[in-house]
Amino acid sequence: MEKQPYIDQIFIGKPKTVGDPNAKKLMDKEWTSGIFKEPVNKPVRISKVGLEGDGQADLKNHGGPEKAVFVYPASHYKEWTSELENVQIQAGAMGENFSIKGLDETNVCIGDIFEVGEVLIQVSQPRQPCWKPARRYKILDLALQIQKTGRTGWYFRVIKEGFVMEKDSMKLIERQYPDWTIARCNEVMHEKKEDVEATKQLANCEYLAPNWKDTLIKRLHGESKSIDSRVYGPNK
Repeated sequence: MEKQPYIDQIFIGKPKTVGDPNAKKLMDKEWTSGIFKEPVNKPVRISKVGLEGDGQADLKNHGGPEKAVFVYPASHYKEWTSELENVQIQAGAMGENFSIKGLDETNVCIGDIFEVGEVLIQVSQPRQPCWKPARRYKILDLALQIQKTGRTGWYFRVIKEGFVMEKDSMKLIERQYPDWTIARCNEVMHEKKEDVEATKQLANCEYLAPNWKDTLIKRLHGESKSIDSRVYGPNK
């Protein structure tokens, strides 16, 4: 019998400021982020806005009910370590709250509801990678690599609050949009922007987070903007 997906590790952390404000290289300058998280091996309470003891520095682009829990498949780190030849790329590196096993972008769909410990959580959107993992690991185009490989991870909104802990199983209890895997959402958003019909269908997906819907609707109206500020930010 195939083992049920589960949380391998839980990570939380408050924003930290690191770097040198007087550094000459942009990648070495001072910056503040919530990406630096530490593993916890005790029950953690999850509310509608995230894990107790966790925090984000950029509240415009991170956190909130639609991004309450960021999860990342543990299996991706073997690939990153091989491709980047950087042994620091390991669980927790992307700033995730849950490092999970048994699920990835190809078998998780928008709107999926999982029972985890005492909690009910629902898939809300893929993660759109920003410049901060790149700054952390001094790899200028890392956000683009994350985006192009599709190894983005995704977010959950919280339907029922409660406690979870590492090794808790993730039981799928409802799936309403089997065609809209995280992988396919990433493909439509980043790789197949010209596919108008798919863009319309994804924008109409009831459980897709509002900010993703807004971006897709603007695209349908002919509006678009450069992704440079997101993927490179102050690194370039």
